[in-house]
Amino acid sequence: MAGTKAGGKLAAQKNLAKDPMFYAKIGAKGGRNGHTGGFAANPELARKAGAIGGRISRRKKTTTSTEV
Repeated sequence: MAGTKAGGKLAAQKNLAKDPMFYAKIGAKGGRNGHTGGFAANPELARKAGAIGGRISRRKKTTTSTEV
């Protein structure tokens, strides 16, 4: 049953039988490893960057002339 939905349920039951906090520990490890920076940590930076991107996307297209 490896790789099936039923196999996954059996594996989850076995993990929880060994350690009732199995999935909580995995989640805690992932949370501690997260070093999210950038926009998630600084909403003001996200606002400024969005404003810049909005201005750029609203500029008129440049026309190239081929006259010499």
